[in-house]
Amino acid sequence: MESFDCFENKICLVTGSGRGIGRAIALEFARRGADVVLNYFRNHKSAQETVDEIQALGRKALLVKANVGDLKEIDSLFTRIEDEFGRLDFFINNAASGYNRPVMQQRPKGWDWTMNINARAFLFASQKAVPLMQKSGGGAIVAISSPGVSRVLPDYAVVGASKAALEVLVRYLAVELASYNIVVNGVSPGVVETEALQHFNEMHSDRELIAKTIALTPAGRLVTPHDVANLVAFLCTSQASMIRGQIITIDGGATLPGKLWDFSDHNGP
Repeated sequence: MESFDCFENKICLVTGSGRGIGRAIALEFARRGADVVLNYFRNHKSAQETVDEIQALGRKALLVKANVGDLKEIDSLFTRIEDEFGRLDFFINNAASGYNRPVMQQRPKGWDWTMNINARAFLFASQKAVPLMQKSGGGAIVAISSPGVSRVLPDYAVVGASKAALEVLVRYLAVELASYNIVVNGVSPGVVETEALQHFNEMHSDRELIAKTIALTPAGRLVTPHDVANLVAFLCTSQASMIRGQIITIDGGATLPGKLWDFSDHNGP
């Protein structure tokens, strides 16, 4: 049986990698042998803890604070990568933010903030990644999306719109970057077991939300950050090189029955 690629001597950038899904992805690439560029915006403590874990695995970790919603800070991020490593093999676009409010309460500032971080950053960071990947002879880009692209979630209109734009960019980049030997795909996790989910569950009017979600999931449990990290890593291997421009859903089958997103009693977080 053919084994998956080892990422030894590869360089991986994971945006928003201080905690949650991004942290799990960064650690998975380090476990497979890659050196990792970690990006965070606010929580330095958790980002530094992730750095320490990667270094304990014997891999290099470069920590860069940058708000990817700011184009100048994207430039600074990639300048640091070039100065430190001179090249790049994998770019995982994970950083995300948004104003979760009903559509009638959205404001232009919230729209711009959400779109800039969730969609615009992906395009212009990819532009910066390409020349560094060319120095490695190619690479892979994976963007983290959301089921809110195609399903109506509570207070999620602007985030959903930004993730829809991101998925369109995945398809266009997959075609246009193929000639550079760069593979581009997206991953759409369902409900993932993170600290943010626990917080949402505590704030939600229905405190049994997580338990109900598990009951509606055919796999019988929530998706973990490690599940997502494994899929992202696979999409960066040579075994996945013929998967291009796809958005892969990973949710334990939760969205198949069509009941998961029934929030008829939702009162907002």
